[in-house]
Amino acid sequence: MPVPNLLLLRLPLLIACAAALAGPAAAQYKVVGPDGRITYTDRPPTSDAASRIVPMRAGTAAPEGPVLLPLELRQAVARFPVTLYTAAECAPCEQARRTLRTRGIPHAERTIADDADGEALQRISGGRAVPTLAVGSQVMRGFAEADWHSTLDFAGYPRESKLPRNYSFAAATPLSGRKPEPAAEPVPAEPPTREESRAREATPSPASRPGPAIRF
Repeated sequence: MPVPNLLLLRLPLLIACAAALAGPAAAQYKVVGPDGRITYTDRPPTSDAASRIVPMRAGTAAPEGPVLLPLELRQAVARFPVTLYTAAECAPCEQARRTLRTRGIPHAERTIADDADGEALQRISGGRAVPTLAVGSQVMRGFAEADWHSTLDFAGYPRESKLPRNYSFAAATPLSGRKPEPAAEPVPAEPPTREESRAREATPSPASRPGPAIRF
């Protein structure tokens, strides 16, 4: 019986290794599963609400795309979105913002800058106190760190930050959505007439007028 060629026996293994090494370079789609596992494929995968499908661009193995939150965070954000209401020059607002960011809570921040913002906050929370935190339909006025943490725990948010390193918090926006009106430009004063100039010269300055008598 003829002895099989050793190279022919190893050929399938070599082909499989070459395909594995090609990986992302030959793939057309990058699929991120709910557990964060990344796979590459050259066929359009079935769309899944819990996965992210990113078309690969030629010459890139790691295409840019939206930041994918861990499954635990995505579920909490979907069920109980967090909104922080703040105002300028507010020390408790700074503490509240720092607490949310340190814990890694994705949230929107809305600022209270005028009466329209205050009225909008009144309708949402029943008051105008800042900071105010909304976790889903639960609204808490005033910064109480222990109560805030308890509510976030109940909503399913992790105690420690799970945010990706490239995650960035959105900038704060006015609650009412109105932009502040620009300040009116000063109107230049008209030069005084000759009569007004003479009257001013004849009037003594306040420093030269005699003051009232001081009594002890």
